[in-house]
Amino acid sequence: MNFRAPYSPRHFPRKPRSHHELHISVMTIRTRKFLGTIALLILVVVWSLLGMTIAQTPWLAASGLYQAIFYVVAGIGWVLPAMPIISWMAKPDA
Repeated sequence: MNFRAPYSPRHFPRKPRSHHELHISVMTIRTRKFLGTIALLILVVVWSLLGMTIAQTPWLAASGLYQAIFYVVAGIGWVLPAMPIISWMAKPDA
């Protein structure tokens, strides 16, 4: 017996186009956001502790110009490692 309507499309199983489509992600966006948040918190804590350690070095503490450059670079620099984490967190579910 055919239970399809006369003009309904047929559902044939589609072959995967690449090996990437064979992999089904078990990590949902909610899990990625949770793990990404933990990773960002660890990044910020480690980055700030390293920044404070480097800021106390004698050659940096002796020069106001070097301090200004260091604090600008250290203040903006944590964004570079955070960008891949944030883009991974925002990736939609498969």
